[in-house]
Amino acid sequence: MEKTLVRLSAESTRTRVLITQGARDIGKVVLPAASVHPRATATLLEGLSLFVGERLCVVLCVDDRSSSCASLGLLDALGGSERSVFFDVGIATRLSRRERANAARAVRLEGADFRDLRQLGWEWV
Repeated sequence: MEKTLVRLSAESTRTRVLITQGARDIGKVVLPAASVHPRATATLLEGLSLFVGERLCVVLCVDDRSSSCASLGLLDALGGSERSVFFDVGIATRLSRRERANAARAVRLEGADFRDLRQLGWEWV
């Protein structure tokens, strides 16, 4: 069974949640902006963990439009993940299209075309 991944995006007017197992979406929800209750998000994730019967991998997606991740109550005072038996939390920066394109160009080697090599398979000697 594929691991369950939960992506959370806390925005000023809403909180978006995408739940996947492998490449398959198993849940999408748009909630109001982060609750004022400090345990709301953790309780939601604990219930989801119990429902799917496994520990969740949670990713907080942030960018310049995101409201504070602290409003979700999943991080400690130093920005580290609060400990939970139900889920692990990581933080990912969401890049704009321009930033993604610039990053792709930065790792591209000038004059190097590897398309022919990508087509080769492994052959054991």
